Amino acid sequence: MAVPHLKGKRVLVVGLGISGISAARFLCQKGSLVSIFDQKSKKILKPQLDKLPSNVSFLSKTNAFEANSFDLLVVSPGVPWDHPLLVKARKKGIPVWPELELGWRFVRPRKTVAITGTNGKTTTTRLIEAILKNGQKKVVVGGNIGHPLTSLISRIKSDTILVLEISSYQLEAHHTFHPNIAVWLNLTPDHLGRHRTMRRYANAKNRLFQFMKGNDVVVLNRKDKWCREAARTIRCRKKWFPTSQLKKTTSTLLIPGEHNVENAMASSVVAESLGVLKKDILKTLSTFSGVEHRLQKVAVKKGVTYINDSKSTNIDSTKVALKAFGKNVYLILGGEHKGTPYTSLIPYMKRKVRNVLTIGESSHLIKQDLKDTVRVVPCQSLKRAVWYASRQAKNGDIVLLSPACASFDQYKNFEERGHDFIRNVKKIVK
Repeated sequence: MAVPHLKGKRVLVVGLGISGISAARFLCQKGSLVSIFDQKSKKILKPQLDKLPSNVSFLSKTNAFEANSFDLLVVSPGVPWDHPLLVKARKKGIPVWPELELGWRFVRPRKTVAITGTNGKTTTTRLIEAILKNGQKKVVVGGNIGHPLTSLISRIKSDTILVLEISSYQLEAHHTFHPNIAVWLNLTPDHLGRHRTMRRYANAKNRLFQFMKGNDVVVLNRKDKWCREAARTIRCRKKWFPTSQLKKTTSTLLIPGEHNVENAMASSVVAESLGVLKKDILKTLSTFSGVEHRLQKVAVKKGVTYINDSKSTNIDSTKVALKAFGKNVYLILGGEHKGTPYTSLIPYMKRKVRNVLTIGESSHLIKQDLKDTVRVVPCQSLKRAVWYASRQAKNGDIVLLSPACASFDQYKNFEERGHDFIRNVKKIVK
């Protein structure tokens, strides 16, 4: 794959999120003539624009320019692939690349591992990183984990193992991305506002394997029907989890939950494929404490344990969280609704959840779906939900933030929501 010549090329970066900023800075370093398009106003985007060189042009209205004014469009993951601007550019034969594609054309790692799935991506990515480092491997981690590939290029050498968390948004439109090892953890309803159907969502995930063949390895979840279906068309080696042998390997796992056993199994398969010794795998599994905002223990006060699971932005992820705990849970639910009824939570809540405390715009929907099963207390804000739970919970109880919703109605992202929960808990337990 030839490295593209970008000096003097007119490039439009579409979307000014973390990936867009990273792509724009990288393109400027390569001597491109960079413009940015975002539907938000220049005033709102000032903090992001301040991170860019002064010669970057900002465009906020599609009718102010023509797509054919550019040699290349680079797209942030948050921009839908059917955005009119992108459709127009493709019709005119102008290359349209995701940020992942731009970065991929400039890296030559020793090996690349890509992890995708609806739930468990971040934990698995970080666990693979920890195991590889314990196995004395040189590792760089990025992708959908807050570090766009274009921001990592200078750190990736010929002896580096590149580990990337990959979302379906990043996979919709890549042209050349080719990992040596790919992991597909699971697929459950999520992001259907963008993909519209589960079939289209699965098709986006399947693009991860598009260029894999021969000695490449795909690690798949035997229990997931979408993974089993994908296996029929994969043209390289396939390795499966769970297995009885992997169950023994993960017996020392520190982090709670059956879902984390599966994440650990997938991570172990990857590590073994890269030559890590079993003793290093076992050592890491017994010491790895998890990731922030995913079943994160925040505090224990008077026997009440406070758990931050803000990263649970869909119902299936919240089911997994509930399975990780016993009785007497005060569950904080709510945020931006994703279209799936909350009634599917009922079997996981019976004889386990004392109260559901609702926050955000989905509060009325949650109450409507769950009121006949459990006491639902509308709280609107996290501050009030934490305060209420702290007054009701007793020794042995758990206060669990696992919202089953996106955060954008009240917060910038799930991280900000998680930090707000931590802040409010610490005020109470100090």
